[in-house]
This record gives sequence, structure tokens and C-alpha cells, in this order.
Amino acid sequence: METFLIKALQLILSLSILVIVHEFGHYIFARMFKIRVEKFYLFFDPWFALFRFKPKNSDTEYGVGWLPLGGYVKISGMIDESMDKEQMALPAQPWEFRSKPAWQRLLVMVAGVLFNLLLAFFIYSMVLFTWNDTYLPLKNVTQGMEFSQAARNAGFQNGDILLMADEKELDRFGVRTLLDIADAEEVTVLRDGEKVVLTMQEGLMQNLLKDKEGFATYRVPAVVYQTMEGSAADRAGLMAGDSITGVNGVTTASFGGLRAVLDSSRNREVTLDYYRNGVRQTTTLQVDSAGQLGFYAMTAPQIYRTVTLQYGFFESFPAGIRLGIQTLKDYVAQFKYVFTKEGASSLGGFGAIGNLFPAQWNWQAFWMMTAFLSVILAFMNILPIPALDGGHVMFLIYEVVTRRKPNEKVMEYAQIAGMILLFGLLIYANGMDLIRAIF
Repeated sequence: METFLIKALQLILSLSILVIVHEFGHYIFARMFKIRVEKFYLFFDPWFALFRFKPKNSDTEYGVGWLPLGGYVKISGMIDESMDKEQMALPAQPWEFRSKPAWQRLLVMVAGVLFNLLLAFFIYSMVLFTWNDTYLPLKNVTQGMEFSQAARNAGFQNGDILLMADEKELDRFGVRTLLDIADAEEVTVLRDGEKVVLTMQEGLMQNLLKDKEGFATYRVPAVVYQTMEGSAADRAGLMAGDSITGVNGVTTASFGGLRAVLDSSRNREVTLDYYRNGVRQTTTLQVDSAGQLGFYAMTAPQIYRTVTLQYGFFESFPAGIRLGIQTLKDYVAQFKYVFTKEGASSLGGFGAIGNLFPAQWNWQAFWMMTAFLSVILAFMNILPIPALDGGHVMFLIYEVVTRRKPNEKVMEYAQIAGMILLFGLLIYANGMDLIRAIF
């Protein structure tokens, strides 16, 4: 329950920041062009609001709604989700959105996306300045990777060290690495000290999405980092730094191998072979019902040599912008898989997004995830779908090119269709979360 609350709090705080910044972009540009903004709300407020405030002599009501699905600014004279037909039936007023030149209306609509991108660039910059950029080069992972079944079917073997995708060097493990491998014709790995070239077949990404096991994880030896008080490992006297090499006489070359053996030995007594300060030792202990001994293992960055790139205050800004642009490119490259059967089945809603946050509060992880979500929000909002900013931009570009306004009835019906589509996607994505949680 505590883990759920921590993740939920991070999700709500992150989305609140993103929504406020996005809507502030629309708000500030509307005010710059003297367009009246009637409402500025965090979350939606059908029927009632948790909080509302309208300053004296102000046209804008500020508030917090009860439905945490986003937020909005209600701009006078604009066909939006409020579907205010009465206002649109009246003669246009000078302070209304529809009375302003097309270029001003276009800037108002793209401002939300722009502000989300600027927020992502700023967060990435400050994260790099505050915590630096520490990563684990793939060439330093001397035991290589442990691959999923779909990756092994493509020719990879546990222990392979990833080197090249076509002519591009693979430096660090992440989304970009996977995309490079999925798009490559050949991948070069280091296998048992020799370079091996693998010919890639089409459909690797679809197979990974279908199996839902990911691509690979770092292969690390099973080295004890800390035992849990009162656990079998604690009672057996295992200590930090002990390197477990075998179970019941069977060699386990990695932590993944150890886990597999223990999983098949639930509720049974086993004999561990391990090394302490270079001396081989053995001990007997009981595996619990979850296939665990009760210790935390060292992670790959604790075992292998990492690299840290440090940034001064001014250096962090171009680095943060580069990171933001690369994140956007990677997300756009992944987006095409949404339209496949496997990609559609992998869609998730608020539950899936919440699970991206760590189980314990970590400010670095929180801000990195917030920046990532800000990039996603910017991209999704600029898609040419009615009811999103991109839908309004599409009609405005049509107006700029043809020099005539689209029919208001057409825009109204498009807005309704867009809202139905978005609500359908929202229900589907969160429904998939529910199905995955149950089954």
C-alpha cells in the first residue's frame, strides 16, 4: 500500500506540474494578444470544483477541479471542449479568439506544446547540473547481457557484449540502443572474446512487444549487497561482498542463473557455494516460498566501472536541450509501433504511467520522469487530432493557406469526434491496465 501511495503521489504531482505549465502557455499568449481567458483550471470541474477563485477586476476564474484527467483554459470565442454554442452564436467581440488574426491564434494554440518542450529542456538541464550524467558503458559490462527469449530467437546469446548496430557504436543501454538494434541489418557482439556479426530479421520489435519480456538486462554476478534481517541469508551468516557461484553443486554464473535455480527450489533446503575474500565456502539454508533467500544483490553500476560526465551551470543547458531533442526523436521513432497489434496491446493508462516512477521517493528519478512525460505530452498534443492542440493547429494552417476560415459547424463536429476518440483511447488504455492487474 505504501508503494502504491508513493507512486500515486509522484504521478499526481508530476502531471499537475505538466498541466499547469501547458495551460499557462496558452494563457500567457492569449493575454499577450488581449484575448479574454474565462477559466484556468487544474483538473476538470464538471458540476463542481474543489477550489475556485476570481480576483477582483479579473476576467479569469482560477480553480482546481475534482476529475484529475488534465486541465484547461477556457478562451473566449473558441470552439473547444466546453462546446459553448451560445457564446459562438453571438456576434464576435474584439477580445475573442475568433476575432484575432490567424497567426496570433496559431501562436496561442502551439504555446502549450512549446512550454512543455521548454520545461523538459529546463528539467533535463538542471538534472544534469545537479546530479551529472553517470552511465554504464556497454563495453564495461564484462559478463555481457542476459537476453529475453525473443532476443535469443533473433540470434543473441546470454553473455554477448553489444558492440555495434550496423556502423554505429553502442555505448550505453537504453531505448536508443534498442531502436538502433531493431532498425539494423547487422549487429556486432563480443562472444567468448571474439566478434560475432548477427544478421537481424524484421519483426524483432514486434516479437519483443508480443512476449512482453523486454530485450535484455545486464548480466551480473550474484554478489551480496545486504541481507534482510531475520532472513535465511542473514541466519546463514552471508555478508556483504560474498559472491555466490553455485547451488547444490550446479554452477550459477550470474544472478539471473541463481534466481532460476532458486525459483525451482522453493520451500526446499539448498547448499550454496560462495567466495568470501577469495576463499571458497559453503553453507546450507532454506529457500522461501517466493524462491528467495532474503538478500539484496549488487546492481550492475555497483559492480562494473561507470562513467560520469560533469556539467557546469551554463554547460548544462545545451546538454539538456540535446537530451530533450533525443528523447523526442526516440519517442517519435517508437510511436509507429502503437499502430501494430502488439503495440496496441501494450498501451497503458495512468496505472502504467504510475509504475514508471520508483517505489521510493527519489528526486532525480522524479524529475527525469517528469521531463520525459513533458516531452510525451508535447508530442501527443501536437498530433492533428480534433480536440487536441494539433487539431486546432490543423484548421488554422488550412485557414492560413486558403485565406478563409473553416466552417464552424465542421469544426464543431470535428471537436465532438475528437473528444469521442480521446475518451475511447482513455478507456481502452486504462482498461488494459485493469486487465493486466487482474490477469
